[in-house]
Amino acid sequence: MVRENLKKARKDAGMTQQQVADKLGISMVYYQKIEQGSRTGDFEIWDSLEDLFNIHQRKLREIV
Repeated sequence: MVRENLKKARKDAGMTQQQVADKLGISMVYYQKIEQGSRTGDFEIWDSLEDLFNIHQRKLREIV
């Protein structure tokens, strides 16, 4: 299970997992788990990701 859209958005933005985690104020390990789909993250995190990548969070949350 991976959130491919989230991973792609991060890579398209030219950001590392650490850079995204720093912007969100969370640990890189926690961000990795969100990207892998093993953690959900709270609404505040998804709102921030939506703003950061300019992609609706529903699209970012999809797990494939």
